[in-house]
Amino acid sequence: MSRSQQIQATQGVASVPARAHAGSFSGDLINQLRALEDMKSAISGLQAKIAVAFDLAQRQEQAAAGLPAAERGQGVSAQVALARRESPNKGSRLLGFAKALVTGMPRTLAALETGQLNEWRATLLVKETACLSVEDRCAVDEELAADTGTFDGAGDRAIIAAVKAAAYRRDPRSVTQRAAHAASERHVSLRPAPDTMTYLTALLPVAQGVAAYAALTRHADSARSGGDSRSRGQVMADALVERITGSPAGFSGIDLQLVMTDRTLLQGDAEPARLNGYGTVPAEWARELLTGSDSKTDQDFTVWLRRLFTSPSTGELLATDSRARLFPKGMRRFIETRDHSCRTPYCDAPIRHIDHIIPWHKDGSTSAGNGTGLCEQCNHTKENPGWRAKPEPAGRHTLTVTTPTGHSYRSTAPPLPGYERVLQGQLPRSPRPG
Repeated sequence: MSRSQQIQATQGVASVPARAHAGSFSGDLINQLRALEDMKSAISGLQAKIAVAFDLAQRQEQAAAGLPAAERGQGVSAQVALARRESPNKGSRLLGFAKALVTGMPRTLAALETGQLNEWRATLLVKETACLSVEDRCAVDEELAADTGTFDGAGDRAIIAAVKAAAYRRDPRSVTQRAAHAASERHVSLRPAPDTMTYLTALLPVAQGVAAYAALTRHADSARSGGDSRSRGQVMADALVERITGSPAGFSGIDLQLVMTDRTLLQGDAEPARLNGYGTVPAEWARELLTGSDSKTDQDFTVWLRRLFTSPSTGELLATDSRARLFPKGMRRFIETRDHSCRTPYCDAPIRHIDHIIPWHKDGSTSAGNGTGLCEQCNHTKENPGWRAKPEPAGRHTLTVTTPTGHSYRSTAPPLPGYERVLQGQLPRSPRPG
């Protein structure tokens, strides 16, 4: 098969005669990439307009239903998120971005619609003018005139610098107050990284951040000069864990909730385990964590094992009902293990609330089948008028979420380790020799 024929066979995206010159064909592909990128930007602009129109329509419908003015608009961003297959948190940002563009930054919106800015760079302009009033934001938008090509060839940093300078010229007091307010937003976050690693991130005021880093650096330099064979970064990371937790291993006295099959734990099987709050981890790594065979310390750790019984055909965890108004501690742990993260579709935030799918005041039982793990935002959203949820009969725990517009979204609990192999009829692997 010739090179041109091979290219024609790939999904039918580009078609070229067999005699086409290689240079002209490559140029056509680049032109297609640019055209598609412009289309993506134009679609983003249209999505922003639609989101604002939807927000207005929802507020009008809620007003007609007699909802107080202070409560109108609640749940709109969650519906936008579901429609765009994004998390509720991202939906809030998308709706705020849309409102800023449509109501206060017409020239930035025009640049987005014509492909002179992509959605991310338009977001940077919106973000850096968030502290300004609507009038000042419009003035900055007019000054920058993004739709005239002023940002052609500019990178993210250049755009941020230009917007910050324009915003400061327009209202220096608001920009200064924004910097002072930023300290109140300090926090620590955790997110998974490849290869059973994780990113522990702290957003701190610059003085505190620099001081913490300097202290770890001095400790690492001292250890290295004393003959420590670890790299500088390893010493800093180990010192951070030990100083925060008080333990060299970092997890003494903490319930990690590592879920695995009995074959993985006792027979050397390769079925991966699941670490709540992180995700799938290799079987060998899980066994080493429990046995301490990979520990660099001489400290012993107590390991508690809880047996979880599942249905062989569905992989569903088995549980009993409770007559309590609130979910008992054991059942809360059970639901957290089953759901792993927030059960709202596209939301993978950590579980903060154990909620009744059918509300308790509507005779919903306090049982695992009627319980679901939600993040705080999603739990509050489902309490807004027009939102409904109900459990569905299925192999694994499934619920359906219905929004005020009548659109429904299904959420199924993630499979537990080993379920796919049971479903496929595969026999457990024999224990490894030795």
